[in-house]
Amino acid sequence: MQPNFRKGRRLKSRLVRMAALMTMVSLLIAGCDSLLAPLIGNVATPTTMTPSQTVVAEPTITAEPVDPIPGVMTITLWLPPQFSPESGTKAGNLLRERLDAYMDANPSVLVVTRVKGASGPGGLLETLSASAAAAPDAMPAIVTLNRSDLEQAALKSLILPLDGLTPAAEDPDWYPYARQLGRVQNSTFGIPFAGDALLLVYRADGTESPPPANWDDVFASKELVIAPMDDSQALFTLALYRSAGGSITNSEGRPTLDPEILTKVLEIYSNGIGRGTFPTWLTQLQTGGQAWQAFNEDRGGMVVSWSSNFLADLPPDAKASALPTLGNSSYTLATGWSWALADNNPLTREKSVKLMEFLSDSKFLAEWTAAVGYLPTKPAVLNSWENQSLQPALNQVLLASEVRPANELLASLGPVLRESVLSLFSGLASPEQAAQTAAEKLGAP
Repeated sequence: MQPNFRKGRRLKSRLVRMAALMTMVSLLIAGCDSLLAPLIGNVATPTTMTPSQTVVAEPTITAEPVDPIPGVMTITLWLPPQFSPESGTKAGNLLRERLDAYMDANPSVLVVTRVKGASGPGGLLETLSASAAAAPDAMPAIVTLNRSDLEQAALKSLILPLDGLTPAAEDPDWYPYARQLGRVQNSTFGIPFAGDALLLVYRADGTESPPPANWDDVFASKELVIAPMDDSQALFTLALYRSAGGSITNSEGRPTLDPEILTKVLEIYSNGIGRGTFPTWLTQLQTGGQAWQAFNEDRGGMVVSWSSNFLADLPPDAKASALPTLGNSSYTLATGWSWALADNNPLTREKSVKLMEFLSDSKFLAEWTAAVGYLPTKPAVLNSWENQSLQPALNQVLLASEVRPANELLASLGPVLRESVLSLFSGLASPEQAAQTAAEKLGAP
């Protein structure tokens, strides 16, 4: 995919002046040649290519464009498709205008955006890793990474720690989950700008009745609840387990599960199966997106899904709330996206960091997050949303959010929890049996 050049007005005018100057020089040289020809005799005629002499150019790979004007530094920004400034959406237009504003304020800087897949082959992390190994000059200055990829990139030294480079991490206006979103092993590697959290969405009946606060309220509503019970990471189950106070690491930092607390979670599922709240076909759903599609198809009155699904659609007959808890307070799991620094050039690094800060401004993010359909990372951002009806519920979700466990820990917990849920839904194990088996696989506390 070709890079997208976003040029400020001053850069454009300089390019025009340079082109005009080069044209004048070319004309002057041509005029000199015509005057000197009679004095120096015959001039050698350039060789004419015949068809048999066709030259086939070797393919070249240009990782990044060369600065069009001497003295102009290029800052390359990698983004996933949903954040593309050329998407034609309101969010895309807002980001494009923001990048233009940065270049207008910094005439010596040219920002180049490149869109890559959010994950998988050819995605942001894979391309970043390949560039670091084979073509360091192809590395971007700034890369947009989700929580999982940020963690991997930091551990592989593909991105630089931001400690001491920017005061952004010390800003007191962060939601608790966002403060951890950009950190890996006690160092800051990203500036979070967009969040995503598990929540409950329910059909509104036109009344002002409060959302279900616990599972007794859910069962009393007699609504079918849609949730991805075949999720490989079992994040919904993990969120309920954590809401009940369950630990996921032992004193040595190794993954663990408390069988008594996990039994409480699985008993909720068992009760829901018996009441028809949790139908067995939920084991066919593996992602929050599939659960959301089933909700849109009106296969249930409630759904557990990611906030980004809800905010992207904003169904007029639905409302969002925090997940019903098994403890004394709300709890949910969150993830999100951060700006990360990969700039290997010390001469441009300061400008790259300033751009990351510029793109993290609360006033800009207030309009942009609402348009793109992601949760704010700062209270000031949510408070500035135009749709104030969303603020109370989303603020509760954001205050109750905790960043999902680290990749290595989740890789151990997810499959074990998933297996316990599937064995329960299939009738192969009781809540106690499934919980005990899961705990034994990891080692009970």
